[in-house]
Amino acid sequence: MAQENPAGGFKSRKAVVSPGRLMRQTRYALHQGSRLALYTLHGQAMRRMTQRMEKDLPPVAPPVPSGPVPDQRRMLADIIKLYADDLANVEAGHYPLPNDGRMSPRELMRTSQTFFKDVPEVARRRATGAHQEVFEDEAQFSSALPRYYRQNFHFQTDGWLSEDSARLYDFQVDVLFSGATAAMRRRALVPFADFLRKHDQRHVRYVDIACGTSGLLGPALTAFPRLSGVGLDLSEPYLNLARTRVATHRASLTNAKAEALPFADSSLDVVSSVFLFHELPPRIRKQVFSEVARVLRPGGYFLFVDSLQTGDVPDYDGLLSLFPQLFHEPYYTSYLTEDFSAMGAETGLQLKTVDPAFVSRIATFEKI
Repeated sequence: MAQENPAGGFKSRKAVVSPGRLMRQTRYALHQGSRLALYTLHGQAMRRMTQRMEKDLPPVAPPVPSGPVPDQRRMLADIIKLYADDLANVEAGHYPLPNDGRMSPRELMRTSQTFFKDVPEVARRRATGAHQEVFEDEAQFSSALPRYYRQNFHFQTDGWLSEDSARLYDFQVDVLFSGATAAMRRRALVPFADFLRKHDQRHVRYVDIACGTSGLLGPALTAFPRLSGVGLDLSEPYLNLARTRVATHRASLTNAKAEALPFADSSLDVVSSVFLFHELPPRIRKQVFSEVARVLRPGGYFLFVDSLQTGDVPDYDGLLSLFPQLFHEPYYTSYLTEDFSAMGAETGLQLKTVDPAFVSRIATFEKI
């Protein structure tokens, strides 16, 4: 915009960025840029290791995409957009500047070493089709757990049922998503913040189902300092790690199934889940939706974060079809075409919004 110059003529008015905002943007860019570089480099090294090992392993049929697959430039552009939206949400006041994934140099070195130590085991399972080790080892892993749960998902060691797996899981997922995992989860905090603007945080009852190591529960309690929440998961080792990460009186953690929630009818205001439904058999998905609808009060929110589905971002459809071919994901293909809007409507949950965020979709349902 132009501004009149008293000496004659006009001079341009430049946008002024406050020092505080500039510092915030710089901190964000440095932190997320370092995460992107760290996990991208680990991913490249992992692929090189796997390629070398494949020469001594049984041959595996090459994966075949069923549609378009984005190239690295497109995926990088979408990650950058995810980060730009994340920072915009910070500046809009939806949640504070994130502090995710920070590790001491010693912890980073130890986790990196453990990650690379497990790469050969993952490659072996992929080549031999070994994904039932957790089920077969009843002496170590409880046979009381649901059958669908006792598998080596992603071909990872111990499935979700050991302390070692819990300590490594977040790092493995960040390698898969180039460090963008936390930013995708945080998108659920935007509708959460919208809900809390209309309600007193102190009286809101919130549960995060399949909370894992507290990837959403922790950021939610940080973003909303008067909120209390319950994290629910089937894995005791993951809950144990979560307890060290959300060491606050406002958090409680419990071992239970999402398809049998230990809460009374119409007793909760907000329920969330992150990357749960693509790991569930179709029959269990419907049970979980019914349970969420049962425990929510009218007007309550269900915040759903999971993988993209076929058609959400057509340019990614081929990449989605590759995922169950590269990893042990027995229920993922059926997830891709599951009609969650209809599933919600059948149980009294009305779909309000669906937004893609890199390779995830964030949906908000309201109990009617």
